[in-house]
Amino acid sequence: MTTTLEQYFKISQRGSTIGREVRGGVVTFLTMAYIIVLNPVILAGVADVDGNFLGGGSEPGSGFATIAVCTALVAGLLTILMGVVANFPLALATGLGLNAFVAFSVASQMTWADAMGLVVLEGIIILLLVLTGFRKAVFDAVPRQLKTAIAVGIGLFITIIGFVDAGFVRTTGNAAPPIGLGIGGSLSGWPVLVFCIGLLIMIGLHARGVPGAILIGIVATTVLAGIVQALTDTPASGGDPTSKGWNLNVPSWPDSLVQKPDFSLLGEFSLFGSFERVGFVTAALLVFTLLLADFFDTMGTMTAIGAEAGLNDADGSPEGAQRILVVDSIAAMAGGAAGVSSNTSYIESASGVGDGARTGLASVVTGLLFLLSTFFAPLVEHIPSEAAVPALVLVGFLMMSQVKNIDWDDVEVAIPAFLTIAVMPFTYSITAGIGAGFIAYVVIKVVKGKVAAVHPLLWVIGVLFVIYFAIDPISRWLS
Repeated sequence: MTTTLEQYFKISQRGSTIGREVRGGVVTFLTMAYIIVLNPVILAGVADVDGNFLGGGSEPGSGFATIAVCTALVAGLLTILMGVVANFPLALATGLGLNAFVAFSVASQMTWADAMGLVVLEGIIILLLVLTGFRKAVFDAVPRQLKTAIAVGIGLFITIIGFVDAGFVRTTGNAAPPIGLGIGGSLSGWPVLVFCIGLLIMIGLHARGVPGAILIGIVATTVLAGIVQALTDTPASGGDPTSKGWNLNVPSWPDSLVQKPDFSLLGEFSLFGSFERVGFVTAALLVFTLLLADFFDTMGTMTAIGAEAGLNDADGSPEGAQRILVVDSIAAMAGGAAGVSSNTSYIESASGVGDGARTGLASVVTGLLFLLSTFFAPLVEHIPSEAAVPALVLVGFLMMSQVKNIDWDDVEVAIPAFLTIAVMPFTYSITAGIGAGFIAYVVIKVVKGKVAAVHPLLWVIGVLFVIYFAIDPISRWLS
């Protein structure tokens, strides 16, 4: 069995071990397990155009458990598929940002079944673009240093995710500054202290070169969170940016460890119902918006993960890129068909890679844990995000180190690279960062008289990104 795993996943060839892959898969799961809770928080609290809530019921949150279980199911199956087919340490789950767009911008105009039908259509189109080679061709057309900038930008992006999720950085409610340190410029509350101690634990272990530093840090911080909660009885924040409570889950021992999963959302989609509800033009623009975000988020994510794992070639392309993109495209369709929004590749996979994962075996482990969580949802829901997100900050540092590979003396690549790196964290969008960098790259080449140096596909993508950024006024004009 061990020999078969070694040969199939090329574990030794990639300088890893089975133990390290298992550990990395566990770390990735712990870092992104929050989606099992966060996706229902986003989807279950919004009514569609007919006043119905996803998962059934007429009250906000009535479908929480069903959405959580289906979220974990699809994430598990597709992450295992990624590991087996692409042999790449990349996990998939419902896309943050995409789910919010579906909830607040799409479902408000149609039924939930119609909205999920649009997600399925987007996935079908993405898959066709992959099978025809177009998506891979676009990826290959991107200059190597821009790919590096994408990885660095994502490093900063996941760092700010970690800081915000921990309450270390918060919105101020003021025009200037819009965000700041903690509450009123100082760190307040036991959960933030837990995060800070957890981060220092991970940094210390990493600096000492301790194997499994991230996983050890998550486990140790979870234990610390439980002790703090037992002594302080700190409540959840409830989404209040001024709260000193736990951001998502309150650390505690659940009343029950196992519950029967409810998969009733599976198949709850209407493929073309949206076109009858809102008309062809509006439905097509909504599909385009979903398509472009999904298209480039995954390209950026797999580049960053491949770079961190040392699996990219000289041009910055990950090994087996075509297979990665095929699985990701299937994930988009699967998410819509299961009623939990588009599934996509997760940058949090970098935490497992940072802990040593180098092959698809890590993804298989992560996927199996997602499947198990459909039964053990009560346990997953009680691990605080403050115990896991320090890993994002440490991994952000590891990814930031690639910035040295950008030629900052060459303005033609330095400015697009800078915009790519800066826009991602400041807009909370990988797609926006990639778009800003691509547009700047094309414009600079044009003004310097180097039009012929721009790959034809970059012209197409540049125009598409202009449309993406102006999608709202364009849709208003067309309607």
